Amino acid sequence: MSGLFLNGMAPTDSSDPSDDHRRLSHEIESAERAVWTALLQGDSQADLAALAPDFLGVYPDGFADRAAHADQLADGATIASYALDDIQIRGLGPDHALIVYRATYLRPASDTAEMMYVSSIWQRHPDGWRNIFSQDTPADPTRSVP
Repeated sequence: MSGLFLNGMAPTDSSDPSDDHRRLSHEIESAERAVWTALLQGDSQADLAALAPDFLGVYPDGFADRAAHADQLADGATIASYALDDIQIRGLGPDHALIVYRATYLRPASDTAEMMYVSSIWQRHPDGWRNIFSQDTPADPTRSVP
C-alpha cells in the first residue's frame, strides 16, 4: 500500500484509516472550538493564535483578514453561548482539513438565537493547526432544519 494518510505518515501494517480520521476529527473540531471560545471570552490573543497570518474570512458583510477577525473582540465577547451541530470533517491532504457545521449562538444581551452554516479550512503548522479560511452563511430562519 502506498501513499500518505491523514496524519501525513506512510501507513504501516497496523495503521487503521478510521483511527487517523478520528484523530484528525478531534484535532480539527478542537481547533475550531478554540475560535468559538475566543469569541465567547472576548480573547483576541487566542483568536489571533488560531488564525494563520494569511487568514481570509468571507462573511455576509464582506471579507476579513486575521486582524479584522480579532478586532471584532476589541469591546469584549461577541457571543454569549453557542452550539455546533452536524459537524463534518474531511481531510484535504496530509496538512489540510475542512470542517463544516451548523452553528447556533446567542449574542450578548440578546435572547434570540441566530444560526449559520460555517465552513473552515485548517492547515497543519509545526506548532498546531491554523485556520486559513472560513465562510459563514446565515441560515434561513423560515426553513426547517433537517
